[in-house]
Amino acid sequence: MKLALRIGTRGSPLALAQAVLARAALAAAHSFHPDALETLVISTEGDRVQNRPLAEIGGKALWTRELDQALLDGRIDIGVHSMKDVETTLAEGVALVAFLPRADPADRLVGAPSIAAIPQGATVGTSSPRRAAQLLARRPDLAIVPLRGNVGTRLRKVAEGEVAATFLASAGLNRLGIEAGIPLDIADWLPASAQGAVGITARTDDAATIALLQPLDHAPTRAAVEAERGLLEGLGGSCHTAVAAHACYAPVLTIRAELLMPDGSERVFGHRVQTGETPADLGRALAAELIAQASPRLRAILG
Repeated sequence: MKLALRIGTRGSPLALAQAVLARAALAAAHSFHPDALETLVISTEGDRVQNRPLAEIGGKALWTRELDQALLDGRIDIGVHSMKDVETTLAEGVALVAFLPRADPADRLVGAPSIAAIPQGATVGTSSPRRAAQLLARRPDLAIVPLRGNVGTRLRKVAEGEVAATFLASAGLNRLGIEAGIPLDIADWLPASAQGAVGITARTDDAATIALLQPLDHAPTRAAVEAERGLLEGLGGSCHTAVAAHACYAPVLTIRAELLMPDGSERVFGHRVQTGETPADLGRALAAELIAQASPRLRAILG
């Protein structure tokens, strides 16, 4: 083995907490000495630019591009990612080798006890097209304003009254040990594709590191995430697109998804159960169904 396995991560508190999970899983799987694992923080453009929506400045690649380059340059051996931030097409030479067991994929509403209880005409902060569209579909009276920053920043803006409410991922709050917000029922409010899942990347030609990571791969999480990413691929989903999805075993792999107009004025919903196809093909098949149901106006947004 290398003198030290170098784990690359973004520097936000949540990203560092996820790197700790990856480090602990590696140590448990291989009984590594603590000195055998080194965590390196890689600054990404998504962390540096906080005053503009991701869709305007490059999309999900802003969270992953620098980590991928550090991996390909040999500065790190593995990259740890929130899977909802990873584009459906990976950089050449980079492979998703392992998925840690998925945490709670649900959203939490912060600032109000329910969607219905948000005051009439209030301002809600979110930079997620999905969350904005889901909210406007239920509450068209509300005003949506962009809200970026780490978990602490967004909680502070609600506490200070800059916005009446916002949304955060349950998984992120739980990993940070933060008690905040009201969980939204996945049966009614679908999350982002791959929300709550942590993926670990390596170079495709680094057989030794790939072998070390394989015992960490959680098969049910991989199947669910591959189905949800297959859906996004089939829709051509990007940071511009309001898409929600959740796949799980119930008792066979099942995926539910919805596609929305940005203003919430149209919602197309569907679900499929795996019948022998791969998880990714299951997601792509559901994507085709959603596109077939969508109006020409909604299909035009997908390009």
